[in-house]
Amino acid sequence: MLDINLLRTNPDVVRENIRKKFQDAKLPMVDEVIAMDKEYRAAIQQADALRNQIKVISKEIGGLMGKAKKGDAQAAEAAEAAKNKVAACKAELEGLAAKEDELQAEIRKRMLVIPNIIDPTVPIGKDDSENVEVQRYGEPVVPDFEVPYHVDIMERLSGIDLDSARKTSGNGFYYLMGDIARLHSAILSYGRDFMIDRGFTYCIPPYMIHGDVVTGVMSFAEMENMMYKIEGEDLYLIGTSEHSMIGKFIDTILEESQLPQTLTSYSPCFRKEVGAHGIEERGVYRIHQFEKQEMIVVCKPEDSPMWFDRLWQNTVDFFRSMDIPVRTLECCSGDLADLKVKSVDVEAWSPRQQKYFEVGSCSNLGDAQARRLQIRVKGDDGKKYFAHTLNNTCVAPPRMLIAFLENNLQADGRVRIPEALRMYMGGKEYIG
Repeated sequence: MLDINLLRTNPDVVRENIRKKFQDAKLPMVDEVIAMDKEYRAAIQQADALRNQIKVISKEIGGLMGKAKKGDAQAAEAAEAAKNKVAACKAELEGLAAKEDELQAEIRKRMLVIPNIIDPTVPIGKDDSENVEVQRYGEPVVPDFEVPYHVDIMERLSGIDLDSARKTSGNGFYYLMGDIARLHSAILSYGRDFMIDRGFTYCIPPYMIHGDVVTGVMSFAEMENMMYKIEGEDLYLIGTSEHSMIGKFIDTILEESQLPQTLTSYSPCFRKEVGAHGIEERGVYRIHQFEKQEMIVVCKPEDSPMWFDRLWQNTVDFFRSMDIPVRTLECCSGDLADLKVKSVDVEAWSPRQQKYFEVGSCSNLGDAQARRLQIRVKGDDGKKYFAHTLNNTCVAPPRMLIAFLENNLQADGRVRIPEALRMYMGGKEYIG
């Protein structure tokens, strides 16, 4: 959410940013917010004037009542008139308070959907087809044997049961079995230790969060398309542990000496995937339930660009430690969610498809989440300001399993286990 002072002082910057994100339908909201804000501030001034008036009249009533007790009929009459005046002022004050609340709610409703100001380095484009490749890491290889579909690889290793999952839960769910299930857990354990070794504090967060946290960390469109709500309760299943990890700091004032907060978290994730390309009948690329090792940072505003680069580099290094070629892709303006200032996707190489596909996303959200959740920092000078928040995926199997299996598949059908994972796999060099 933007600072409303930006709309008061420089609305053209906000309008231009909306155009860069190809969301012209939101342009009228800028003028609506400005008009409502003026009305809101005028109501506050009017209310303050009424309160002062009530104080003055109340003092007069005290004096008049004293005279009335001494038999001054004129003073008694004036006192009653003054009391009626105070009652009228209070009634008007109640009306203004209701008006303030209504205007404040309407302003907030619009401010929550006006997009954050994007970084000047973000490429301008309408959608993900105009995202820009930044760099490749590792040599993409196409083996001289056919690489089967990832589910076929898993089934040959007795590692997945989709039919039973459809009976118990429907499409978008799975049973992982045997060595594939162990590999899934091994990758998460390795991801945990990898991030701890990078200096991050390990955390297992709540898997359900209140509605005010949901609206604090994401846009309404994302919420509607992603989140599962617990019926009859103010609780949502998390779509990623970033939600509860950032929510951990709601209504918090941090000392500058406490920054940066660098946390890495494990959690299951639950997603409706509404508006996505659909849940596959056979496959684990887009599913309703998965697990993830995440990383988040809460820091000073001037440090967020540095942390942004460090975060996506962690994911690149993690995948390269398992011999998986990856590339980084700069998200264009039209592909950025409304809260994001800048975002880079990490994509892994698929030998079967002979192209890259997304396995992680790194985002700098500036102070947007902090402003919504009231995450503030107290500087050495005593002044308070909003923190910056960032998040990034370290690894999210089973999607990551697709890249792992395809890149480590051998001609004889076995799957090679890279050195970094063997300690988590009982020392195995291959599964098959």
